[in-house]
Amino acid sequence: MQRVLIINCIEKMKQSLATLISTIIVAFLFAGPVYAKAYTFGIVPQQSTTQLVRNWLPVIRKIESHTGLKIKFATAKDIPAFEQHVREGLYDFVYMNPYHYTVFSETAGYKAIAKQSEKEIKGILVITKDSAIEKISDLNNKEIAFPAPAAFAATLLVKSYLEEQNVKYASQYVSSHDAVYRKVAHGQASVGGGIERTLKAIDKDIRDKLKIFWTSKGFTPHAFAYHPRVVEEDVAKFLDALLSLNLPGNETLLESIQFEGFEKADDSNWDDVRALNLENLEK
Repeated sequence: MQRVLIINCIEKMKQSLATLISTIIVAFLFAGPVYAKAYTFGIVPQQSTTQLVRNWLPVIRKIESHTGLKIKFATAKDIPAFEQHVREGLYDFVYMNPYHYTVFSETAGYKAIAKQSEKEIKGILVITKDSAIEKISDLNNKEIAFPAPAAFAATLLVKSYLEEQNVKYASQYVSSHDAVYRKVAHGQASVGGGIERTLKAIDKDIRDKLKIFWTSKGFTPHAFAYHPRVVEEDVAKFLDALLSLNLPGNETLLESIQFEGFEKADDSNWDDVRALNLENLEK
């Protein structure tokens, strides 16, 4: 009797061990990749978080597979909150506007490694297709929607030009470029500041109601930069991953973020923006 009990106990132990081994094997086969390091990649919230995730997550997954690094998508509720995060150095890698870069390369130590290739950033003013606005002077005493006070092209370049033209206007700051376009399309603002890339990316039903009224001169576009704490080897991997997106087969990924491609960059590329002598963000 005792022998039977021992045999039954051994059999149960074997079954339990087999179940445990099977569970481990299944977990191993279906688990995601194991990464040696994890980094945050902050994206300036020119668009809604939902839209940013939809556009950028496939790109981030490609960067992960190329580098072997875990790259965590990050953004903020609006551009001022994003500015604070960059100021505090919360992002390891970051995609930020040219003005932000000139400021936070000094205050937070971020260093540029890449930018969009064959591209200059230009500010635009948009109005509805049936708007009665025909010339810049028509903007006198109008309320103009802007994404944020320190949005480079959509706000600062636009405001600089309006001041040159002695146009008096009221500023309405909203949360993103998308919010600007929706405000104008829905008649909640007569005119709004933006950039061509985000206008092209907005939902078609909104875009079809708008037209570009004015376009600024061009400047060096947004910077891809890294925080000094990121080790040099991983910076090189990240840059190589961005440049690899220029290779055939990645057209859909580039199209999702409205890019033609990437190119290597360094700090001096943004000297044209520095030459504008824009007032620094509050520290």
